[in-house]
Amino acid sequence: MASPSGCPQAHHLRQSEPMATILRDWSYQYQWLYDGISRLAALSVGGEARLRRLALAGLPLTPHMAILDLCCGSGQTTQILVEHSQAVTGLDASPLSLQRARRNVPEATYVEAFAEAMPFSRDQFDLVHTSMALHEMPPDTLQQILLEVYRVLKPGGFFALLDFHRPTQMVLWPGLALFLALFETETAWQLLRTDLAGQLTALGFHPVTKYTQAGGSLQVIQAQKPNPN
Repeated sequence: MASPSGCPQAHHLRQSEPMATILRDWSYQYQWLYDGISRLAALSVGGEARLRRLALAGLPLTPHMAILDLCCGSGQTTQILVEHSQAVTGLDASPLSLQRARRNVPEATYVEAFAEAMPFSRDQFDLVHTSMALHEMPPDTLQQILLEVYRVLKPGGFFALLDFHRPTQMVLWPGLALFLALFETETAWQLLRTDLAGQLTALGFHPVTKYTQAGGSLQVIQAQKPNPN
């Protein structure tokens, strides 16, 4: 599915990405095209509303939680987060995406920055959420982002993410491969070969839970930063 995040858009601007097609650029440039692709792809999990909530299922969301929507894009999931908390921050590296997010979800606070260099203090957030953004990052950048997430989370805080995964149902491989060829780059294929849950465990997150959706083509991971107290 087309990435809901603007962080990848800015990433696209700062380096050459192999395998991208003009459809990728159009999906970022034209909001109506992006929205249409997202809604169509979300049918595999029961619709866009359910897709946006997958990574948040079961988490203890409260009104005063400090929540970071990492690579918030135009605010699709930010809209859901502000329904649960009065302290939501959206971070994105794309000024255009942030402009749209401020218009769509004015209740949140927004920061323009790269995900691998967040301008936040240590132990600042109770929850960091990201949806369909990590597959845009090369391995070194991905590792740095995960380190930053660990840094800005409070002890006991949660990291929740949704992204691509290797399908467990082989019948889904042709469709996913076509989508990645049209709308994504080599980094998406690299993520399919990456053990994200294992990386989070190695960084110190515990517990780390993972499950898949849409025939295994999507993964949901929820990880907690240990609280030494």
